[in-house]
Amino acid sequence: MTGNARAEQITVNDIEVGMRVYEALAHHAGSSQGAPIGYKDLLTFARSLHPKDLVLGRAVPIGIGMKLRFVDAFCAAHGYPRLSSLAVDQESMLPAKGYDGDWDADRRAAAAFDWSSADAQLPAFASAQRAAVPARLKPRKERPADVSWYAYFCSHRKECEWIGQEDKHEIINLIMAGLDPETAFGRVKAARADAAGPTEAG
Repeated sequence: MTGNARAEQITVNDIEVGMRVYEALAHHAGSSQGAPIGYKDLLTFARSLHPKDLVLGRAVPIGIGMKLRFVDAFCAAHGYPRLSSLAVDQESMLPAKGYDGDWDADRRAAAAFDWSSADAQLPAFASAQRAAVPARLKPRKERPADVSWYAYFCSHRKECEWIGQEDKHEIINLIMAGLDPETAFGRVKAARADAAGPTEAG
């Protein structure tokens, strides 16, 4: 999570996966005494709690920022500790660059909180978030999303040189969630820029 909150549009995918990420973080908080968990490990843990969730099964670490933003919004709306503080870059084990809080204090508060009391509030919050997603963001199947991305890629090859397999996977996830290819591309590019920060944080 970063302090320079850009105005990316939350999607239904962010909400659905965000709910699973919240649940995994709440479990982790109660058993870890505030130890951080890498994005990849967090998604693996979430999948272990919901092995049949196909949307969660498609999630990749580069796309986790908006899911954590959903968790942040939920916690802020109810005055809960910042649960997302426990989620960190897998390599550096530090939060994304621009983290705008007291990281150690946030983790301690998240670990000490009884998250079982918060669980009942999540469904109503998620419903309100879904209702706020613009109607124009209509979900697509994987194949049409893939075709749409390939067409964009073919006409922007030079700008897309940096894209790896995980980046492509998340771009297609975002197109499936209703974003256009250019917006999806920009969101993943911005996520890569955020992810570059922790190694400098020392």
